[in-house]
Amino acid sequence: MSERIWIMGASEGIGAALARAWATRGARLILSARSDDRLAELAAALGGAEVLPCDVTDRESLARAASQIAAGGPLDRAVTLAALYDPGKVMQIDPDRAGQIVTVNLTGCFNFARAAVPLLRPGGQLALTGSVAGYVGLPQGQIYSATKAGVINLAESLRSELVPGVDVRLISPGFVATRLTEKNEFDMPALMQPEEAAQAILHGLDRRGFEAHFPRRLTLPLKLLRALPYGLALRLTKRLVRE
Repeated sequence: MSERIWIMGASEGIGAALARAWATRGARLILSARSDDRLAELAAALGGAEVLPCDVTDRESLARAASQIAAGGPLDRAVTLAALYDPGKVMQIDPDRAGQIVTVNLTGCFNFARAAVPLLRPGGQLALTGSVAGYVGLPQGQIYSATKAGVINLAESLRSELVPGVDVRLISPGFVATRLTEKNEFDMPALMQPEEAAQAILHGLDRRGFEAHFPRRLTLPLKLLRALPYGLALRLTKRLVRE
């Protein structure tokens, strides 16, 4: 029987590409984001999918969506890709904008997990999207990197608490060409297209293991940097600072 999958953040970018990839497998998709129009367009292009607009920062809207999903039976997978991003230095960001980024990226993952876990079949999969930006505190990452570090930690905690009843996974993309990364004014190494990222996610989530990270030519050096002692790692990251 085809999988039933809830995708949060499906209106564009990696989320939309992931929906298209799963649709080719015959999955029964539930598409969520704040943008109703974009979701409807995507659902029509896919030849049919359930559209449930909601907001990860609004627990009531998530509860309403979860109630509708529950009426249709259990989920096989639930994945959230909703995020905000602004590049720049920590001391230069607007504090109110920083608060929005924390609320969407970190608290939003917490809210989504709380709403999605009761909907999963036994052994169903919950996937949270972190980022390689969360591996280490890199310059120009501002509050975004900090939130993604929090998502990594949250996913690790959920994994230890919920396995084997829930198959908790972490998605850690590198640079992907989306509306968010268009804001970057620096060369992005190993830049991927959303369709490539979607295929990497499918491959990672279908395999055993906790984390789907890609592309490895970027993620593996950053994992090594994270493993270094602070005295060495901080000297290396200092060299990346742009005045």
